[in-house]
Amino acid sequence: MITRALVGDAYTPVNANEVAYLPQALIEIDSSGRIDRVTPAADPSYAARLKAAEVQHLVEHLPADQVIWPGFVDLHVHAPQWPQAGLALDKPLAAWLNDYTFPLEAKYDDLAFAKRVYHELVHELLSQGTTTVLFFGTIHTAANLELARQCMQQGLRAAIGRVAMDNPDQTPDYYRDASAGEAVAATERFIHQLKELGAENPLAPLPVITPRFVPSCSDEALAGLGRLAHQYDLPIQTHVSESNWEHQYAIDRFGMHDAAVLDHFGLLTEKAVLAHGTQLAPKDQALLRERGSALAHCPISNAYFGNGVLPVQELLAAGNQVGLGTDISGGYSPSLYDNLRHAVALSQVRNDGVTTQDAGTAGSRISMTTAFYLATLGGAKALHLPVGQVQAGCLADLQVVSDRFTRPAESPQDRFERLMYQTTARELRQVIVHGETVIDHAG
Repeated sequence: MITRALVGDAYTPVNANEVAYLPQALIEIDSSGRIDRVTPAADPSYAARLKAAEVQHLVEHLPADQVIWPGFVDLHVHAPQWPQAGLALDKPLAAWLNDYTFPLEAKYDDLAFAKRVYHELVHELLSQGTTTVLFFGTIHTAANLELARQCMQQGLRAAIGRVAMDNPDQTPDYYRDASAGEAVAATERFIHQLKELGAENPLAPLPVITPRFVPSCSDEALAGLGRLAHQYDLPIQTHVSESNWEHQYAIDRFGMHDAAVLDHFGLLTEKAVLAHGTQLAPKDQALLRERGSALAHCPISNAYFGNGVLPVQELLAAGNQVGLGTDISGGYSPSLYDNLRHAVALSQVRNDGVTTQDAGTAGSRISMTTAFYLATLGGAKALHLPVGQVQAGCLADLQVVSDRFTRPAESPQDRFERLMYQTTARELRQVIVHGETVIDHAG
């Protein structure tokens, strides 16, 4: 049964190199929160379908200066780090973790603190047009469940991982799992508690197996988490070859690259999402491709901590799955608009090099169309969710955006690119998740 219909100009990704423009499309949403049908204005059935919906008072005609496109999918957010977004980005990664990040994350044993931060974070992400998020939590199960409550209450589609970190050589004594056994057992308890909390809720967050990264985990913890991922058929998230330090750490400890270590412990699957990957060698890229594991490209964060630029164009051309992440708080901005712009900019830096002696890597540039794909359909494919497109059968997770500088003679493609560069949170008129408006500035 149709419960809502939007009429307006829409854009939707087709693939990494193509965006479809749907002028004055009729987008019908059913009671299950899915897009039942998208009817272009030129379709012979358009007038009749529009009239039928109007008779039932279901239609919202958008003004000419508004457009519709999919909600964004953020593949990498450290939820507890929101209070430090924009802090200490001039520090080396190890100092940033030990002096700022770990002390902050330890505070989430205070549930009141967690509730205050997570309420604000979820609202902020929705206000930026993000409708699906893959979250790292903390080691505190109660705080992670509070994050889940905030997502369900405010209408954010999410997957949440309880962070496992037990290696005493790389984690502080005040903030780590007591043992590998406890890391695995606590993760399993969290899986059951999250499923119970979200029972019967269409926006129930999905539990995610979450070893923080290889340096933070013992061999026993990595092996146990790999077994859990297969036992419960769950997504996995972690970092991979984020920096020179992490990449070399895996070599020194295991005699192999980060990706191979994860594979050894059963943590590279078609449901795995790996953040960063700036130091991946060609054989690592091939391994991820073979396993079907996706990469979360976090361009702002990588400019500070990644020691390199992910070869997005090369990866996509080879068939790797790639989406986009903000990496709060390694990335200072919760906006995927900011990150997709940085993705384009950094691809040009990679293409051209940074000095006259550095020739760069030709063919590295990506277009805004590709960046849009990363923020929508690329992320959706990584999470195996029917989101990221304005298309029949997809969940109705959408953004309605105002165009402050409408130019009548502009081509649809030019308008799309300009809006991708100019849109901020203040231009978002509505954010819709599961067919329901969760952010409303339409008035």
